[in-house]
Amino acid sequence: MNDRDQQQQQQRLRADAARNEENAAVTGQRAASAPDEPGAEDWWVFRGPSDLPAPPPWRRFPATRGTAAPAPYLLERNEISVVNAALHLHRPLLVTGRPGAGKSSLARAVAEELDLGDVLRWSVNSRSTLQDALYRYDAVGRLREASLRREREASRGSGRRPRPRRGGTAGDIGQYLRLGPLGSALAADRPRVLLVDELDKADIDLPNDLLVVLEEGEFEIPELARLPEHQQEVQVLLSGSRERVTVRRGVVRCAHFPIVIMTSNGERDFPPAFLRRCVRLDLPEPTGDRLRRIIEHNLGEQAVAAAEDLIDVFQQRAKTQTLATDQLLAAVHLRISGADLSKEELLAAVLHRLDEPLSP
Repeated sequence: MNDRDQQQQQQRLRADAARNEENAAVTGQRAASAPDEPGAEDWWVFRGPSDLPAPPPWRRFPATRGTAAPAPYLLERNEISVVNAALHLHRPLLVTGRPGAGKSSLARAVAEELDLGDVLRWSVNSRSTLQDALYRYDAVGRLREASLRREREASRGSGRRPRPRRGGTAGDIGQYLRLGPLGSALAADRPRVLLVDELDKADIDLPNDLLVVLEEGEFEIPELARLPEHQQEVQVLLSGSRERVTVRRGVVRCAHFPIVIMTSNGERDFPPAFLRRCVRLDLPEPTGDRLRRIIEHNLGEQAVAAAEDLIDVFQQRAKTQTLATDQLLAAVHLRISGADLSKEELLAAVLHRLDEPLSP
């Protein structure tokens, strides 16, 4: 071994020794920051391999709830009266209130209370159109299937053009049509709950277009209306399931008026013609007593005593800031779950204002 090789080997040995010392120091720091015995940092998850904690009650999805029945929705008597008025009149219910007030949860509560199955949900944004809620037609998929069918026929050596078949076939147009949430609510053979979420984000004409369909109780699917006479009955899929309904002559007609619950965060006003056809329910900002009832309802009676100072801060901030009730619930849940956070750290983590622009 020459002198140059010896120098390189010594440099590698010194580098390995330095890395070993660094690793030993890091290991000692981890042992000091995460001791084996129970301590204030036992609630930490983001520190290494760990089982995730159970979610808060309002974040448990149907597949993870087990056999436990969901807690009943918390409403005042006058609010229940408004909901019942909409049910008796078969009118859409327009629910307004600040974010986190429980507007969307009301639809699920009505469906569970009346045993009407899963909620059909249409989440509206500025690009939403009425057809999104009525039906979707996969014309590209149907064209691709027809092309593949012709190629299979050609590979079998048949020069004849395949004739269209009557009834349900692999190329049936019904396989490429699926009713949207509104279309499924109108076509269902029993009443369904339809949630039209955040309607105030829609284009200015969409609310009136929506009410026209609800007033008439029917709509046409042009792709089906143009079919020949022997294909006037088509089986189409409902939204979110493999269940099918029969559409005759391209028209979906309502047999049972759906329970329509529309929500708005108050970002824009609706025209009087629209409001005249709705029953309106405004969920007010919760007061101290109502906040305590909400906390007890979701987290239990013992959580109220641990939440008094957080309730006071929430009410003070809500006078000048946009806050959501579930932010307060999150803060209380962290506190009673043993989170080692000071009051200031807790408020900074989950009770931030919602109307503050993000920093660039």
